[in-house]
This record gives sequence, structure tokens and C-alpha cells, in this order.
Amino acid sequence: MLNIDIAKQLGDIRLEVNAALPEKGVIAVFGRSGAGKTSLVNMLGGLSSPDAGQIFLNGRCLFKLGEKDLPIEKRRIGYVFQEARLFPHYSVSGNLRYGTRGSKPQHFEQIVELLGITSLLSRYPATLSGGEKQRVAIGRALLTSPDILLMDEPLASLDTPRKRELLPYLQSLAQTLAIPIIYVSHSLDEILQLADHMLVLEQGKVIAQGALTDVWNSEEMRPWLPTKDLSTVMIATVDGTHPDYPMTRLKLSNGSVLWVSGTLLEQDADSSQNQIQLHQVRVRINASHVSLSREKPLRSSIRNQLQGCIKEFHISEEGNQVQVKISAGQDELWANITPWAFDELELAVGVEVYAQIKGVSMTQADLAQSH
Repeated sequence: MLNIDIAKQLGDIRLEVNAALPEKGVIAVFGRSGAGKTSLVNMLGGLSSPDAGQIFLNGRCLFKLGEKDLPIEKRRIGYVFQEARLFPHYSVSGNLRYGTRGSKPQHFEQIVELLGITSLLSRYPATLSGGEKQRVAIGRALLTSPDILLMDEPLASLDTPRKRELLPYLQSLAQTLAIPIIYVSHSLDEILQLADHMLVLEQGKVIAQGALTDVWNSEEMRPWLPTKDLSTVMIATVDGTHPDYPMTRLKLSNGSVLWVSGTLLEQDADSSQNQIQLHQVRVRINASHVSLSREKPLRSSIRNQLQGCIKEFHISEEGNQVQVKISAGQDELWANITPWAFDELELAVGVEVYAQIKGVSMTQADLAQSH
């Protein structure tokens, strides 16, 4: 467990963070530029000190005002910056081994294999792509056997192809490492694909924290998701495939079923039975792909329907959309509809509705494995 209770004056902004974060998984730190994201991770890493408070990692004190400020080299923290910061005169192997004396050969091989950099070991930084450099930087941080990994916008300096190249490796790390990964980013797409937990900063204050699905669907996140981008994230369990069509069945926590195009199952070579490849997935549903009805739709071309009741609604700033949140058991779903439809259906908080979700909004591109 990472326990943070700190304060620091940053120019006109006072950063105040009080949070108890999980002992493993990816914790995304999100917020606008100047919100205090990098300042927070710098204090966790020992690059700067809070004005007040304390930081404990798994019961070990990293900082306590007036009592302890553990030096960087004793914090057992791995840090990956926006730029790889590799030593140009060292090969990849030399960079990886720098500062990791005593690291077991087996551990070195595991990290190198995990990051897919075996073929790069004899090369020098000048010959590497941006994505390759970042993989080496991540490997160097992991080879120090840290108790926590800090990643300050590691994809920010990369172009789109290099980001796509690196993301699968970050996903593998998230699923493999048994330590917390603090991941600073202003990209909601990155956060959706990687994070388990989310902490949102606004003007130095924590305005939301918790499981990714809870924070993403919260009122605090709505300002960051324009009407056209408003979406819902749900956790679902892969529950089988359709016997006649290339569709995968997902089951939500309340037992409701969603169908997605394609298959998330793999065929076992020694068996005629399909084996579940992904036990749980995150499903992102765009609010503009959800329509509402007061009655259960019959003989509709839309395959996915959820029953629930209206929990809240908001009229967009432009006045041309109503953002409606539907509660369906433990899950919540946003829908964008017109004011005309809202009035004609006589919708209000507490009204029972049926939500129809267009299958096109839940292709495999909208799925990310849940850790």
C-alpha cells in the first residue's frame, strides 16, 4: 500500500494529496498541465520534498516532515522519464546493467525478454527508435528491483506509431509486475488501456480517486469528456461465443449479456472446445451509440439491450444534447440523446428505461484486458 499525505506550494498552486493507493497494478495520475502530476511523482521519487506530510510505501517511511527524508538511492524506486535518458557511450546491455550490480542473470534475462529487447543488446542509443529507447529505459529501471515504478508520461515524446509499438509492452508489464506502477498521463486512451486505478488532480487537489471504472464513469470526469466523446467503461467476463455467428458473449456483473463482434477465445489444438483466452475485459461504450426506450424493443436489429433506471441527467453547454446516466445493477451507462427525445419520452430521474447499444461501438478496438 502506498500511503500519501503531503502538501507543497507550487507557485500559485498548493498541491495537497491524501491517498491510499493499491500495492500493485497501474495507478494513473491524470489532470491538466500544471495540476501537479509531475511534482507528485518527483516527491515520491525523492527528487523534491513536500512542505508537509508523510509518504509510506508498504509500511516503510520514505518521508516524514522533521523526521525522515529517505535519499533517492535508498527508496528502491524505479523512475522512467518522458525522455529515455540513456548513456550514449554505453550499449543497450551497458545501459541496462548500469547501477544494477548484483542483479541475477535470470532476472536480467526475464526483463529483457519481457520488453522484447534481446536483439538490441549490442546496439547503441543513437541507432534506436524512440520506442526502443523507452523500452531500454524501462528495463534499466526494473533491473534495480524497485518496490514501485514511477512513469512520468513515458509516451509523450513519441509519435503515434512509436506509441502503438510501446503500448503492448506496457500492458505486459502491468499484468506481470507485482508492484505499484504510478503512471502519469494526460492521454485518456492510454489510461483506459493500462490503468486499474485512477487519481485525478485539478489545481493541485485530488478531485477523484478509485478504481478506473468508478472514476471514469463519475461526475468528476464528465468535464474531460466532451459530449461527442462521453463514454462508459464496464468490466465484463468473457462467457463464450455464438454458435452460428462470429460474436463473443460478455457477461456483466448483474448477469446482463453484451455481444461483441469477433472472437476473444482461442482454439485448443488438443481439444474441440474453445478455451477462454481473456477472463475479464474492459468495455468502452460511447454515449452517442446508446439510444433509450421506455418499452422493451422487440425485433430490433440492435443486439445489445440493458434495462435500468435514470440516475441523473445533464443538458450540454450547447443545449443540443442531454447526457443521461442509467443505473443497471452495479453498472452505470451514459447515453447522449436530443432534448426532443428526452421530453417526448417524459424522462426523469428514477424512470425505468431500456438502453440499446449499437454493436459497432464495442468492436475489439474498444476492449482492453482487465488486470
